[in-house]
Amino acid sequence: MTPVGWVLVLVGLALIVVGYLRTRQPYARLKSLEAQDQNVARYEAWRGGVRDDSKTNASVAMAILQRQVRIGAGIGFAGIAAILVALFIR
Repeated sequence: MTPVGWVLVLVGLALIVVGYLRTRQPYARLKSLEAQDQNVARYEAWRGGVRDDSKTNASVAMAILQRQVRIGAGIGFAGIAAILVALFIR
């Protein structure tokens, strides 16, 4: 493997770690909010009331967290792409 390949592997590994660290916390919080939202939906269905589908603070927070997770995953995938390029470089 060429020196450029090794640099790409190291950069790729660094990007994967950064992507994981940026994704871990927002993903956990997003899953927690989604579980709470599903719980409220079950309660509303059990109670027989009509659930208001307007925008809430929780839905805005979930949208922000989803964007943060996508950005972190994109960084991780860029790291994987860098490693793949390093493997095919001659």
